[in-house]
Amino acid sequence: MKAKIIGTGSCIPAKVVTNDDLSKIVETSDEWIRERTGIRERRVTDAATATSDLALVAAEKALANAKVSAAEIELIIVCTCSPDTLFPSVACILQDKLKATNASAFDLSSACAGFNFGLAVASSLIEAGRHKTILLVGADTLTKYLDWTDRGTCILFGDAAGAVVLKADQDSGVIGNFWKAEGNLRNSLVMPGGGSRDPENKNGRFIRMDGKEVFKFAVRALETSIIEVLKATSCSFDDVNLLIPHQANIRIIDHVIKKMGLPKEKVYVNLQKYGNTSAASVPLALDEAATEGRLKRGDLVILSGFGAGLTYGANAVIW
Repeated sequence: MKAKIIGTGSCIPAKVVTNDDLSKIVETSDEWIRERTGIRERRVTDAATATSDLALVAAEKALANAKVSAAEIELIIVCTCSPDTLFPSVACILQDKLKATNASAFDLSSACAGFNFGLAVASSLIEAGRHKTILLVGADTLTKYLDWTDRGTCILFGDAAGAVVLKADQDSGVIGNFWKAEGNLRNSLVMPGGGSRDPENKNGRFIRMDGKEVFKFAVRALETSIIEVLKATSCSFDDVNLLIPHQANIRIIDHVIKKMGLPKEKVYVNLQKYGNTSAASVPLALDEAATEGRLKRGDLVILSGFGAGLTYGANAVIW
């Protein structure tokens, strides 16, 4: 049995913050941001909106799209690094809000690669016969953890959620996963305060990033993850119908697809509208691609992500 994606959904906050808006609070410009990242605007949650609120909307849309009731869900996995609280998990909050009383629930934290890791876990459980129907959500609100005076990070991130419903199927679904971590590079992208090493938040709760180091890693990680997941499935670049990479930086994406010889029409990009939405990045793009008719039955879709940890991974899916 394979884990087939039978429904998708997403949620973005209403508030739009453009590059011009950012230029009023930090030394930057629309041209500077677009040239270095490809981002034009991003969505930002208000103070009253938490990660679970976005996750709920995305999940409800995915369930409706899949024509699956909350009672049919056996497991909820929420991929996030910005939970409402350290505990309970967002997944448990979501289980209650959905009234998915038959489901177990847990969060998975792999930052921007979270959805790829979550899909690997969920598909493995379905393949093993442990579950038949799983709700997988990627959701983050990292704008709540930005230093808006730090030009190196505040221009990059946005808030969103994306969700998929997975169901056991004999014919199509996830056919391969690749995932890896390089903890030796963990200090390249970190939120130092608030954890057990610094519970009083003396080091600050804001995202800190070594931009050059992360960029080098991201280029290597995106290329490696695509190559390795294709190798695991005995597929080639020519077999790929659509690549949905983590939406972090257009220069990373362009560099890798040029090196691989992948035509741009086979690559889905929406980062110009949303920026880097962390674990929501890939499922948000997947939902938009499906809604726009970019996917048809039998297509080979590659999903790839990379993020803090440092972590990276990819999934090969027959649509």
